[in-house]
Amino acid sequence: MQQYFSLADCDVMGFDLDHTLCRYHLPQSARLIYDSFAQYLVTEKGYDKDLLTLAPDSLDFCCKGLVLEIEEGNFLKLAEDGTVLRASHGTKSMTSEELLETYGRREWKHFNTVSGMVSRSAKYYLYDNYFDLPGALLCARVVDSLDQHDGQKKYDFWKDMVAAIQHNYKISAFKVNSSIVKYDQESWNGYLLCYERR
Repeated sequence: MQQYFSLADCDVMGFDLDHTLCRYHLPQSARLIYDSFAQYLVTEKGYDKDLLTLAPDSLDFCCKGLVLEIEEGNFLKLAEDGTVLRASHGTKSMTSEELLETYGRREWKHFNTVSGMVSRSAKYYLYDNYFDLPGALLCARVVDSLDQHDGQKKYDFWKDMVAAIQHNYKISAFKVNSSIVKYDQESWNGYLLCYERR
C-alpha cells in the first residue's frame, strides 16, 4: 500500500460534501455561495440589486442550526429544549421584549417536528449545513428588502430561494462557464482554492 495519496493516481475525482477528503475555507466558500444565490435571485427572479452588495462582516449572521419561519420572515436560534434563545426578523435582532411577546418562554411550536425529522417543511427551514447556510443571510436580506418596499406580513420568496439552491447545485452548474456567475479558468481555479486537501 502506498504511503502517500496522489490525485495523479486517480481516474475519477468528485466533490465530497462532508469534509472527508477536503477541508473547506468557510469564509471564501460562504461568500461564493452567497454571491451565486444572490446573482440568481436578482437576474432570474427580479429581486433588488442591493442583495449583490455585502458588507464583509455580514456573513457573521450565519450559524448552523438557524431556523427560518418562512411565512413570518423570522430566524430563530433554539436551545436544546426547544426554547427560543434569540431571534431576528430579517437581519434585525428582536429585543428581549419582542422575543417574549412573540415566543414566550416555552418550547417553539414546531420544535418536536424539526428535532425529529429531516428539516424540510413548507413553513420552516433548518439551516444545518454549510452548502446552503449563506442562504440564511440572503433570505434575511430579502425579508428586509420586502419590508422596506412592500411592508409585508406574510412572505412568499421561499420558492425562489429553493430555485436558486437547485440552480446552483445541479451537476451542470459545476462546469466552467455554465452558471449565471461566469467563471473563466482563473476564477474557477480561485474557486477550487476555497478547498484544501486534509
